[in-house]
Amino acid sequence: MDAVPPQQSVRTTAGRNVRGRMAADEAYTRLREDIVRGRLMPNQRLVEVDLSLTLGVGRTAVRTVLARLEQEGLVVHEPNRGARVRMVTEAEALEITQARGALEALAAREAALHATPAEVAFLRETLAQMSACLKAGDLLAYSDGNARMHAKIIEASRHQTATRLIAGLKAQMVRFQYRTVLVPGRSARSLVEHTRIVDAIQAADPAAAEAAMRYHLSHVADTLREMTSPRASPSDLVHF
Repeated sequence: MDAVPPQQSVRTTAGRNVRGRMAADEAYTRLREDIVRGRLMPNQRLVEVDLSLTLGVGRTAVRTVLARLEQEGLVVHEPNRGARVRMVTEAEALEITQARGALEALAAREAALHATPAEVAFLRETLAQMSACLKAGDLLAYSDGNARMHAKIIEASRHQTATRLIAGLKAQMVRFQYRTVLVPGRSARSLVEHTRIVDAIQAADPAAAEAAMRYHLSHVADTLREMTSPRASPSDLVHF
């Protein structure tokens, strides 16, 4: 049998390495999505053998994926017990919300400086949709619009570091991402607050945009504090 030329052997090895990295990246994306979307619950064990079968990669790749997710604060690894989805405590959730509020206030300030006319038009259209949902009593659709608005403001900020940090903080808040209204009248007040934010961004007023977002998100932190108090009802829920 003829020997494989060294150059071809190098190319073959390099190709396998690239495919291996691509498979590991895909496995990371899939597992992260399962955690962020709540398909894997806090404290749920992450067994390497099971993940290897589910994700279609070897156990070495699984360990690499788990290490990446541990660095992001989504997974915790305990000696002799293995990995599990990390549980965020109520106290930590409040801290995350406060930190996210500061970052989103920065994002709103930068959006006022960098938002394009098309992005402002998207924010205006989203406001109109949220208002219609509120009038129709469709609070789930209102919450969806609320999420779209925050995402667009962050995108319009062009602030890559804030965007990355906000995404990481949001990923840790699965347990607290609820889908209904906190208290009677909260959605109406929320709409007014969002309108002020969009007005400031459209006016290219960074100070006003930052202040309006900070004011809005301070209420989210206050509500989370109330939700996690001993007096909170099981139906008390948070939305941004």
